[in-house]
Amino acid sequence: MSYAQRKEISGNRTFAIIMVAVIQLALGYAIVTGLAYNVIKKASEDLKTFDVEEEPPPPEEPPPPPKDMPDVPPPPTTPPPLVRMQVTPPPIVIQEAPTPPPIPPVVQAPPPPAPPPPPRKTQSATSARGDLRTLFSADDYPASAQSSGAEGTVRVSLTIGPDGRVTGCNVVSGSGNSSLDSTTCNILRRRAKFTPARDSNGQPISDTVQAPPIVWRLEG
Repeated sequence: MSYAQRKEISGNRTFAIIMVAVIQLALGYAIVTGLAYNVIKKASEDLKTFDVEEEPPPPEEPPPPPKDMPDVPPPPTTPPPLVRMQVTPPPIVIQEAPTPPPIPPVVQAPPPPAPPPPPRKTQSATSARGDLRTLFSADDYPASAQSSGAEGTVRVSLTIGPDGRVTGCNVVSGSGNSSLDSTTCNILRRRAKFTPARDSNGQPISDTVQAPPIVWRLEG
């Protein structure tokens, strides 16, 4: 056999060995892959999931109190200080008052001229009939005053008009009985007649006179 033939046979054998090795590796890989797949599938089917509840740990027992420990009072507690909030007061708005309009000056009219003084009285009023006490009689005694036994003295002030008649009667001092006082003024208004007072021109004018006291006494 020549050297060339031996070399060719040696190359064919090497190639055949390599191919056999490749085929064996391929078969081995296929077998291993298939078996692993089946094993994994079966294991996944047989695998069952469930929740595991853990039991809570037992409560811890409190430590026993220390023996022969003196009773120590708790430290005094200090309340926290009060914090005062400073409230800012609202701003004060000062409004200016409106300026009032100027007041116009008041023009006062001159006072009217004073009236001329009345003429000076030169003659006072006098009774035209003398004493006024003669105008009263026992028949003028009021019945109510007689029944109650009332007596007294009445003093009056009379106003005489320009015609000489009594226009006003004012009781200055009463008798204590209203019937005696009113009867005195009524009789003087009706019966008294005066000579009127006159001024400096001789004209009659009004005047005021004090009548003499009128005494009321029951007879018997």
